[in-house]
Amino acid sequence: MKVVADTNILVRAVVRDDLDQAAIADALLRQAQTIALTLPCLCEFVWVLRKVYGFPRSDISAAIRALHAAVNVEMNRPAVELGLSMLDAGGDFADGAIAFEGEWLGGEVFVSFDQKAVALLQANGRAAQRV
Repeated sequence: MKVVADTNILVRAVVRDDLDQAAIADALLRQAQTIALTLPCLCEFVWVLRKVYGFPRSDISAAIRALHAAVNVEMNRPAVELGLSMLDAGGDFADGAIAFEGEWLGGEVFVSFDQKAVALLQANGRAAQRV
């Protein structure tokens, strides 16, 4: 089966706070021919692990890298890599994903009120400007 995984599937597989749902999520992810992970799903995943469960950035990054390395996972890899770069540098995964997708859509400069996001994107060689 080729599946599009919702955020709660990933969260249950990682957090394991509901053992029945964790077992179902594990089986589903192991048996899937393809697991499609959208950028909104991964942004939510990071947010839930950080804000709801208090996971450290390094654990979240490791979880996403494991998904990135899985042969049956499809994702926007360049956007995820920029998101991981931002997360690893102390920023927001979503800012990297947003910047990449915006560039892909034809945008030239990421603009934000968030000075940290702008600085981290500039450090990654991206055009970014604080407004």
